[in-house]
Amino acid sequence: MNTQIVNQKILAYKEQLLQHSLYNEIKTVEDLNCFLEHHVFAVWDFMSLLKALQAKLTCTTTPWLPVGNPEIRYLINEIVVAEETDVDKNGNRKSHYELYLDAMEALGADTLPIQNFLSDVETTKNIFVSIKHSDLHPNVKAFLDFTFRVIEEGDSHQIAAAFTFGREDLIPEMFTAILKKFQANFPDKDLSKLIYYFERHIELDTDEHGPMAMKMIEELCDNDAKKWQEVEEVSIVALQKRIGLWNAIEEAITKKMEFI
Repeated sequence: MNTQIVNQKILAYKEQLLQHSLYNEIKTVEDLNCFLEHHVFAVWDFMSLLKALQAKLTCTTTPWLPVGNPEIRYLINEIVVAEETDVDKNGNRKSHYELYLDAMEALGADTLPIQNFLSDVETTKNIFVSIKHSDLHPNVKAFLDFTFRVIEEGDSHQIAAAFTFGREDLIPEMFTAILKKFQANFPDKDLSKLIYYFERHIELDTDEHGPMAMKMIEELCDNDAKKWQEVEEVSIVALQKRIGLWNAIEEAITKKMEFI
């Protein structure tokens, strides 16, 4: 098996996401903000997948030792640099999560839920406890729980599968579709920070991170049939959880419309 075969196996799930009815529900600034307020949790937990890979595939402790495959070390560290310390429109260093928060604030979206959630994570020191007693939609909880179960229980190739096929590989196409919809629906709104965030993701993921992540999967699995099977299984569940997240956001938007 290889990444092309995995892509064929998960194609139906990717199509469900790319053709999801959620996109047609984002018609107002309120709808857009509702999307951002839910999606920000996926933007945030993506960084934990990335840092879990860095912890497993490189040396992040002292004394330093040359851990693992140098090619994989290079790939993951390159992605970490861009995701954790990219630049905003003004050239200031920020993580992509922080870029997203800036875009939310510029549009008047509520950042308190994600900030309160992260404060609770710091207090409990247990992500699963914080997820369980949060007020998040059950699908958002399931999405986060899956991410951190994979991080806690999965091997490197399984974490890489959730990262690559559940996130990085999807982002360019998905965000391109969303971006076009935003531009069409909100011509009078200043979406510059949000557009910058999306375009930055498209640029990095299409040209650099997507191919790097695929190469990482190939390196980690090599000719091990069991690992390739596990990559396929994790990728499918990751996409199912993303579909669940999209369903939750659509539900939140349509419920708000009922009370207008």
